[in-house]
Amino acid sequence: MLHTQLPLPVKFICTFIYRDETTYEKVKSLLERKFGRVDFESQKINFDFTDYYYDEMGKPLFRRFISFEKLRKIPDFVNIKLFCIKLEKKFSHMNKRSINIDPGYLNEAKLVLTTTKDFSHRLYINKGVYAEVTLHYANKTFAYFPTTFPDYRTPQYVDILLSIRKIYSKQIKQFSSQS
Repeated sequence: MLHTQLPLPVKFICTFIYRDETTYEKVKSLLERKFGRVDFESQKINFDFTDYYYDEMGKPLFRRFISFEKLRKIPDFVNIKLFCIKLEKKFSHMNKRSINIDPGYLNEAKLVLTTTKDFSHRLYINKGVYAEVTLHYANKTFAYFPTTFPDYRTPQYVDILLSIRKIYSKQIKQFSSQS
């Protein structure tokens, strides 16, 4: 190919692991103030796939997913991740998080989550932030990789992500017809 092609804008999503509903609502409100209106919010889901967070956050823990109405450019996700880290610190007590915020994006082909931890399947993007393709879209559903966390393999999470993908598909068709 003799030229490059910029990617289409993507759907900004955040997932949360938390214990206290008030903390979740405060963080969601701050994210909306910074990034705009939420157009999808999942129900509260019990998070008991691992005890990894129990020492830091206690239990029981819950997971939620949200997506934002405004589509984003992929390079934005470095600063989005850094902002989410600041929020985690703001709501920490004695160096222990009360909420875990995992921002990422979804497009018609995949779910990408950002992280600060390097590993063989993660790509460095900038400023200490890595990106991981967590799921890919195939045969009208999301499929996982050997490195995909167990909770992201569940039908419940896949259904949530398919709902967000449906919203994105409508948005990207509108975007493409206006371009």
